[in-house]
Amino acid sequence: MGLTYRTFLEGMVYACLKCRTHLATEDDLLSKACKYGQAYLFDQVVNVDHGAEVDRAMTTGFHTIRDVHCGKCCTVLGWIKAFNDDNKYKEGKCVLEKKLLDEI
Repeated sequence: MGLTYRTFLEGMVYACLKCRTHLATEDDLLSKACKYGQAYLFDQVVNVDHGAEVDRAMTTGFHTIRDVHCGKCCTVLGWIKAFNDDNKYKEGKCVLEKKLLDEI
């Protein structure tokens, strides 16, 4: 097992609430408007690991997603849309739950 390197971001940063690992900047934020809960949609995130693709029932229907884990403390922070016919713009984008984030 090798060393894990973390990326440190500048400016307004969203970080893991548990360990404060940097995840994304305000420039990566696409939307704070989530119809069924408190979550943010990001174009890209850093310092995370991804789970396997799974089909999951969500409030908006069945979606193929991958869980997103903090690269340091392994807390599940949200998910990445792996495939979405209805909303192609969301494919590959990351949804992080607001309650698990800290704004630095």
